[in-house]
Amino acid sequence: MAPLIVVNVVGLTPRLLAHMPNVAKAGRAATLRPVLPAVTCSMQATLLTGSMPRDHGIVGNGWYFRDLGEVLLWRQHNALIQGDQLWTAAPGLRTANVCWWYAMGAPADLLVTPRPVYHADGRKSPDCYTRPPSLHDDLEAALGPFPLFTYWGPTAGIASSEWIIAAARRILARERPDLLLVYVPHLDYDLQRYGPAGPEAVAAARAVDAALAPLLGEEAEVVVLSEYGITPASRPVDINRALRRAGLLEVHVQAGMEYLDPWTSRAFAVADHQVAHVYVRDPGDLDRARAVIAELAGVDEVLGQAGKAKYGLDHERAGELVAVAEPDAWFTYYYWLSDDRAPDFARLVDIHRKPGYDPAELFMDPGDPFVKLRAAAALARKKLGFRYTMRVVPLDPSPVRGSHGRLPDRADDGPMIIGPFDRGSYDATEVKGLLTALARRVR
Repeated sequence: MAPLIVVNVVGLTPRLLAHMPNVAKAGRAATLRPVLPAVTCSMQATLLTGSMPRDHGIVGNGWYFRDLGEVLLWRQHNALIQGDQLWTAAPGLRTANVCWWYAMGAPADLLVTPRPVYHADGRKSPDCYTRPPSLHDDLEAALGPFPLFTYWGPTAGIASSEWIIAAARRILARERPDLLLVYVPHLDYDLQRYGPAGPEAVAAARAVDAALAPLLGEEAEVVVLSEYGITPASRPVDINRALRRAGLLEVHVQAGMEYLDPWTSRAFAVADHQVAHVYVRDPGDLDRARAVIAELAGVDEVLGQAGKAKYGLDHERAGELVAVAEPDAWFTYYYWLSDDRAPDFARLVDIHRKPGYDPAELFMDPGDPFVKLRAAAALARKKLGFRYTMRVVPLDPSPVRGSHGRLPDRADDGPMIIGPFDRGSYDATEVKGLLTALARRVR
């Protein structure tokens, strides 16, 4: 029997499908109703488990780890997902994961996931983690190193998606998995940079459609789906600055730079696109924190325990409050009140040290006339083997033009699934069952 290939085209919506003829040929298109928050890690965990965040525990792309006293985003270990996953839903299948999240430690036979080398002197080099280890050298010999700097950051573009697609095709040809999941991120970039309605979005859709054509043409059962749709957004909401001005958020200072102090803060937010988890240490501060957030322009809802339960987000990892932005707004992680007190990582692409998501990392600072020159000098230092910092990210979030995370107001702006299906719409929690039924056919 032919294998099942599941391609996750991030940001694919019915509107963009009109510009993607190769993807459209994959089958009947149906809309997908996402979970809240409609972000990468939460949605992928739902697709893999068939359950809500209250059950699988992935309440966002990151959260406050109360037992560690740290905000951590973009963790990679599969054990963070609670509950049974697609990998073992159809016993006896040979499975492969190419860049879906939470790959490390997953019970798949073959794995590829981005994993930079963090050198002892502070340098970072592009690389990936694979299972088995021999797959790393095979892919690198055939395709070159994983192009990390086109996977995220100011230079993010089609090259990373092309590498992922080529890796998937090589694994399909040489390893013959029965079930192959592939993550293709390209639409994420320009839709956040420029919004989903402009020529840049159309160009990105056409580019990823062309890149996918060889994979979609393989002799296989193919399903194409997406996690979320990106909608126009141009109003950044500084939720942590509001909490700080209200005396609820505290910082500590080192070398003249301010750092969020989660241990002593009475309330702070982990910003994640259009959703922010607000952690409130003392229940006596809940009403005050809620009032501060509800007064902010751009905030649509502030969910307490009942509101979280309504959306299936009532897990212990979630904040005591969850803020949801209005359709054209999104949350910044910024907590400093003066840019000269910002931590040095704020101007870097540094997804693991920032206590919240930062879409400004997709830009080189438009307010710095020397930003490209400084970037070139940093690259020269890197190539010579010296330590370097790429201080190019703006502290002004206004260039961002697209976001996601809240539930879509219209199906045309939400995610979708394309394949051999009968209905016109599905809940995200139904996808695991759909894929399991298809996978069992290939045995």
